[in-house]
Amino acid sequence: MSKNCFHCLEPIPAGISLSITFENDEKPMCCLGCQAVAEAIIDQGMSDYYKYRTDSAGKVQELVPEQIKMFQSYDDEDIQSEFLTKQGDIAEILLSVEGISCAACAWLIEKQLLNLGHVVRVDVNTSTYRAMVKWDQSKLKLSTIIESLARIGYRAYPFQQDNEEQQKRQTAQSYVRRLGVAGLMTMQVMMFAFAMYFGMFSGMDEGFEQYFRWISLVLATPVILYSALPFLTSAIRGLKAKQLNMDLPVSLAIFGAYGASCWATVFQTGEVYFESICMFTFLLLLGKYLEFRARLKASEFTANLQKLLPLTARLVNDDEEIIAAKRLKLNDKVMIKAGETIPADGILIDGKTSVDEAMMTGEHAAVAKAVGDQVYAGTVNHDGVISIEVNQIGQDTLINQIVRLQHQALTSRPKIAEITDKVAQWFVACLLVFASITAFSWYHIEPEHAFWVTIAVLVATCPCALSLAIPTALTCAVAKLTQQGVLIKRSHVLETLTKVTNIAFDKTGTLTEGKFTLLDTKLFDDSVSLEQVYALAKTLESYSEHPISKAFTELDVSPVAISYVEIETGKGISAVFQQQTVAIGKANWHCQIADTTHDVFLYLNERVIAGFKLQDKIRDHAADTLSTLKANNLQLQVLTGDPSLAGKQLVSSLGINHVKTGCSPSDKQKEVEQLSHQGKIVAMVGDGVNDSPVFNSAHLSIAMASGADISKNTADVVLLNSELNGISRLFNTAKLTRRVIKQNLAISLCYNGSILPLAAMGMVPPWVAVIGMSASSLIVIGNSLRLLK
Repeated sequence: MSKNCFHCLEPIPAGISLSITFENDEKPMCCLGCQAVAEAIIDQGMSDYYKYRTDSAGKVQELVPEQIKMFQSYDDEDIQSEFLTKQGDIAEILLSVEGISCAACAWLIEKQLLNLGHVVRVDVNTSTYRAMVKWDQSKLKLSTIIESLARIGYRAYPFQQDNEEQQKRQTAQSYVRRLGVAGLMTMQVMMFAFAMYFGMFSGMDEGFEQYFRWISLVLATPVILYSALPFLTSAIRGLKAKQLNMDLPVSLAIFGAYGASCWATVFQTGEVYFESICMFTFLLLLGKYLEFRARLKASEFTANLQKLLPLTARLVNDDEEIIAAKRLKLNDKVMIKAGETIPADGILIDGKTSVDEAMMTGEHAAVAKAVGDQVYAGTVNHDGVISIEVNQIGQDTLINQIVRLQHQALTSRPKIAEITDKVAQWFVACLLVFASITAFSWYHIEPEHAFWVTIAVLVATCPCALSLAIPTALTCAVAKLTQQGVLIKRSHVLETLTKVTNIAFDKTGTLTEGKFTLLDTKLFDDSVSLEQVYALAKTLESYSEHPISKAFTELDVSPVAISYVEIETGKGISAVFQQQTVAIGKANWHCQIADTTHDVFLYLNERVIAGFKLQDKIRDHAADTLSTLKANNLQLQVLTGDPSLAGKQLVSSLGINHVKTGCSPSDKQKEVEQLSHQGKIVAMVGDGVNDSPVFNSAHLSIAMASGADISKNTADVVLLNSELNGISRLFNTAKLTRRVIKQNLAISLCYNGSILPLAAMGMVPPWVAVIGMSASSLIVIGNSLRLLK
C-alpha cells in the first residue's frame, strides 16, 4: 500500500490506518479531514477529479463548530453589503478560494456548487484563485455555499473590492470595448481598402468604387465617434483649461484625417484613408491599454493594503457576537483568535501573542505583544487568543492613514514633475508649429503626400513618454518604500534626498530604543529617603510622554499628591508638593551641578536632592546604517537634549564626532538653521515632542513610528518599523529613482529627437508613428517598474 495520502499526497504519519474505497481499491488516508473530503467527492459522483488532477490537493482540516459559525455570519445583511450584488433574488459574489492547484480543482468546485441546486452560474479562475458565483438567494444561503466548498477541501471567503479597484476595472473594460470596436471595424474597412488599392474593381463602373467608399465611411464612423472619442474629449478639456496636452496632436491627426476622407467621399475627389484611421486608432488604444495595465501594477500595493482588512469581527459583550467589522465603535472589546486578522486598531487588554506586521513595516519577523501594547488593523494574530479594546476606527486606523498619506504623496507633484509638464506643453506647442511648417513645405513639394506626412509628424513626436517619465518612477518608488515600512508623506522627499549633505540625529528614541532602565540613584540630601525620592520622581514623570519617563513610572512605589504641574520642553517637569517646589529634569536647571555621571536630577526648593543614572540600548541597525551613510559622503551629527557624559560616550561609540549635548528644542533648531545658512541641505531624524520645531527648519524630516504623534505629524517621512536601516533604504531608493528618471527622460528625448526629422522627411508612415509613440511610452513605464523589484 502507498505510503502517501491518496487525497493530499502527503506522507502518512505513523500509527494512522485510515482508508477509502476508490474503484474497488483501498486508498490510504493521512487524517480524518482528508478522508471526509475524499468520501464526499466520491459519494457525490465527482471521482473523475482524482483521474484528471495534475497537482496534489491541499491538506484538509475537519470542520469545527467555530468555522461553521463563522460561515453563518456571512448571511448577515450588514456584512453582505460589503461584497454582494443583487438583481431581484439573484445574488452575485466573488469568492477568494484557497487550495486551487489545477484545472481539475475548477471542475470540482463548479460541480460541487451546481449540485447544490439554485446556483445559476459558477466561473472559477485558476490564475487568480477566485470564483464568481450567481445563485437564488431566496432559496440558498451564502453560508451553505461556503460550507459546501469547505467540505471538499477549499476554504472560501468573500473577495473585498474597494471603490478604486472597481473604478480601475471599469476603466479596463472600457478600453477593451473601445479596442473591440476599433479592431472589428478595422478588419472590415481594410478588406474594401485592399480591394480598391490592388485594382480588384478595375473595369467596373466608378459608382461601385464610390459605393465602397461610402461603406468604409459608415464602418469607420463608430471608430471615430466611440473608440477615438476619449482623445478628443481630453484635448478639448485641456484647451478649456488653456493647456496643450498630449491628446491634442493625436486628435488633430485622427479627426483631421477622418474629415478629409469624408470630404473626398461626399465630393468624389481625392483619396480616402478610412482604413488607416481605424488602424491608427486601434494601435493608439492598444498602446494606451498596455500603458494603463503597467501603471496599474505600479499602484496596486495601495489597493492590496485595503484588502487586508477583515469583513467580520468577534465582538465580546455579555456573550460573543460576530458582526461586520465596519460596525465596530470606539471602546468596543473584540476577541481575535490565532491566525485571524485584527479588525481595528486597539490596545491589547487580555492575553499575549505575536503579530505579523509585515504589511506596514516590511519586516516579516513577528512582533511580541502583551497587555497594554498597541495592535493595528490588517495585521495578523499569530499565536494566542487575545482581546483588544478598540481605540481607532475607520479612516483613523493606521492602515487607512498609510493609504491616505501615500495618495497625498503621489497626487502632490514635485517641482521636477511640474517642470516636465511645462516642457511637455511647450513641446506640444512647438510640435504644432513644426507640423504646420511641414504641411506647408510638403504641399509645395508633393501635395498628395502633405496631409499624411503631417499626421505622421503629429503622432510620432507626441511627448507621451516625456510626461510619463517622472510620475511612473515616483509611483513605483513610493509603493516600494511603503512596502518596506518607509512611509513618504510629502512629494518633495525623493527629490530632496538626492541633494542632502548633512544628517542630524536625535539620540534618545532615535539612535537608541528609548527603553530606559534605572541603573543607579545618588542622594544629595540625607533628610530625604530613597522611597520618597522615587515617589516624587514617579509622580512627576507620569505627566511626561518622554521615553525617560517609563523608567520612573514603572517603579514599585505609591505616587504622591502634587499640584500646579508645568512641563518645560527640553528642561523637565515642575510642580508643587506640600507647599514646596519640586522638579525633575536636566542638570543645572534649578541650580548648578558638578556631577556629570548622572542623567536626570530631582530638585526640591531650587536645590538638587537626587541624581539618576539611566541606561538606554542602541538600536540594532544603528552602527551599520551610520557607516553606510558616511560611506555616501554624508556629514553626520547628533543633537541631543541629554547633557550627561554617558550620553556623549554612547554617541562616540557609534563613530559620530560632531555631538552637541544638552540641546533645547530651540538649540536644535538654531543648529539646523545655521547649517542651512552655510548652504547645506539638512535632514533631521528624531522621534520626540522636542523634535517638532527642528523638523520645520530642516529641509527633510524623518520620524520614528515609535515616537510622539506630533513629530510623526510634522515629519516628511515616517519609519513604520522604527528601524534605522529604513534610512539606508530611503537614500538608496532615492538614488535609484533619480537614475531611472534620468534614463526615462533620455529615452523620451532621444526618441522624439530622432523621430522628428524622419517623420518630417516622409520616412515614417502614420501606422509606424503610432507604434513608435506607444513603444516609447511602454519602454519608459517598463523601466520605472524595475523600482518595484
